[in-house]
Amino acid sequence: MVHAPSRPPEGAPPVRINLYSDTQTRPSQAMLASMMSAPTGDDQSGDDPTINALCDRMAALLGKEAAVFLPSGTMCNVIATLVHTRPGDEILAHRTAHILTSEGGAHGALGGVQITGLEGPNGLFDADAVRRAIRPRNRNAPPQTMLEVEQTANTGGGTVWPKAQLDEVAAVAHEQGWVTHMDGARLLNACVASGISASDMCASYDTAWLDFTKGLGAPLGAVLVGTSDFIGHAWRWKQRLGGAMRQGGVCAAACLYALDHNVDRLAEDHANAKALARGLKQIPGVEVTDPDTNLVYFDPTGAGLSSERLQAELRMRGILISLLGGRLRACTHLDVGSAMIDDALTAIREALARA
Repeated sequence: MVHAPSRPPEGAPPVRINLYSDTQTRPSQAMLASMMSAPTGDDQSGDDPTINALCDRMAALLGKEAAVFLPSGTMCNVIATLVHTRPGDEILAHRTAHILTSEGGAHGALGGVQITGLEGPNGLFDADAVRRAIRPRNRNAPPQTMLEVEQTANTGGGTVWPKAQLDEVAAVAHEQGWVTHMDGARLLNACVASGISASDMCASYDTAWLDFTKGLGAPLGAVLVGTSDFIGHAWRWKQRLGGAMRQGGVCAAACLYALDHNVDRLAEDHANAKALARGLKQIPGVEVTDPDTNLVYFDPTGAGLSSERLQAELRMRGILISLLGGRLRACTHLDVGSAMIDDALTAIREALARA
């Protein structure tokens, strides 16, 4: 049985500090104003000037020939695998990758492909892990056709892939004749944290995408980039999957606003995440992973409360936090200021002290 999303527990107060995810951001008044004034047209006919401007800008930003605007990052991943692979093919990705754990089995259900999970610390794998996974090319083995990476690695702790490591694993893939694809849900977080441009970060990858609904603060939208031929095939799948829109420039305008105003400020989210991690480390018994970007994973079990129990305690104090793989995840974003970090730490200390 598939359950609907859970509702807030009865008696829970309104959320005042939302550390659940950077997808929880709300468009600012200035972003909403840009949406209301955006020139629009018919996306399916290629006549929306705001969408076209966004796609041109994103192709240049990520260093590729062309781009397509889509409703979500998951649709970007699904379309990429549908274009790059055929039923029966095998994709290699980290065992915690979003395409393997969080997309409803879409790649198997729609594309008939299998995804093999590679091992490696912090959501990353190295070139040797890729080499060990190479299968002999015979009729008994599935054709291996695609290598996928996730920048940043969410379940790995928001880890930033080092540029050299990205290039090394891509080189092994290309030696085998595979295509390479980058899930860039938080790509610009990685760029801001590392000082490496988006085009350099994506240089070894045939296709990539950027999500605007996380730290960039847009209400919806992602852009997939690649060669002109790839984007032509992607458009057919966009049509098939119901991703083609009409006056979608209203949404694309929010993404353009985000590129203009919300990129450099990602550094503030990273600083707040580091401040939260420092505070958590001062609580005896709490195990904390040092954040590279805006995701802080921690386990309070050693301090006397399970992750589930502390999550529930915080929710009753108006603080929302997520639980992934048995650990708590606090995600900083543009709707979380430094004062909220202090308030959240106070609430965590008090809950653990009572335990």
